[in-house]
Amino acid sequence: MSWQMWTAFGIFLGTCANLAVKDTGAISWRLQFGSALLPALPLLLGVYFCPESPRWYIKKGRYTEAYQSLKKLRNTELQAARDLYYIHAQLSMEASLTNMKTNYITRFIQLFTIPRVRRATLASFTVMLAQQMCGINIIAFYSSTVFSQAGASVTNALLASWGFGLVNFTFAWPAIWTIDTFGRRSLLLFTFPQMAWTLLAAGLCYLIPSGSSAHLGLVALFIYLFAAFYSPGEGPVPFTYSAEVFPLSHREVGMSWAVATCLFWAAVLSITFPRMLDAMTPTGAFGFYAGLNLIAFCLIFLFVPETKQRTLEELDYIFAIPTRRFMSHQCGTVLPWWFQTYVFRRKIGECPALWSFDGHVDNDKEYIETIRRSSVAPDERRRSVVGKLANKF
Repeated sequence: MSWQMWTAFGIFLGTCANLAVKDTGAISWRLQFGSALLPALPLLLGVYFCPESPRWYIKKGRYTEAYQSLKKLRNTELQAARDLYYIHAQLSMEASLTNMKTNYITRFIQLFTIPRVRRATLASFTVMLAQQMCGINIIAFYSSTVFSQAGASVTNALLASWGFGLVNFTFAWPAIWTIDTFGRRSLLLFTFPQMAWTLLAAGLCYLIPSGSSAHLGLVALFIYLFAAFYSPGEGPVPFTYSAEVFPLSHREVGMSWAVATCLFWAAVLSITFPRMLDAMTPTGAFGFYAGLNLIAFCLIFLFVPETKQRTLEELDYIFAIPTRRFMSHQCGTVLPWWFQTYVFRRKIGECPALWSFDGHVDNDKEYIETIRRSSVAPDERRRSVVGKLANKF
């Protein structure tokens, strides 16, 4: 959640800086670029006082330095000692899972070859790709251009951009509560349709004659609504989701792949959007991204399982389920249940779940076979199966 909140705050500071130097003449664009130095200086100072990662120290065998780092991060030396051993045990477990014979390259290849990890990779790729498909960065990167296209003056365009930054930051706060109450998947499935219609409405408002007093106001209104739906939904979920779906042995490389996916498509978006405005007009460009929101909604529905408040062992079971089976359940069970419940208003009970975590597995033989085929390593699947059966019996 910190990532989304303070990224949104940084965007808001950028719009404030643009307003502050707008009347400085020909050098205003230089001052806008240079203004990024101001928050960078205290950040540079703060990083100096930030202790190094204890986990990294322990990986390098530097236990004394890891303990000193943990003492800065914990309230007491006893807590620091406890977590020093805990991290050591985790790293030892990771080493046993990977048999000490893998490196970063082989673990990266395993993102696409081990079934359990491959499904986590697909899910994280989907949510990261969806962050660019939703179109948030066409506003964040080109907000003043977007409002200028609506007929705003330079000052009004910068003021409207400032409003976008404020809305984006303000509505990041509710996600602190919603991320673990509504759940990751539920937030995405709710907010993507809202982002689609608000973005389409903003694009259609460009068809209003530019001389109309309502023209700029309506464009700004729907863009602000779009940001309000984005900030507690697709804003924080991709990074939260991608950080928790991978097993410990592949978490670093998996998260790296997910972030690289997000930033690559952000670069593609930033390069292509000015050309899209020229070729398609703002109405066409916004309509295009509204359609991508609907496509992203379908991808999330089919490929992204819920991970809210699940342990690593439970996530191993969730991502051991074949993708085809998960898709079949979504289309053949969840979708009909949703229509019966919310469209036809019939009381048919709760939606049947694909998995159960009530201390037992519905079909032990099926579960054992699934884990056997999909888990990361024999030792891990043995512990997982034994733990589940011990809970049951």
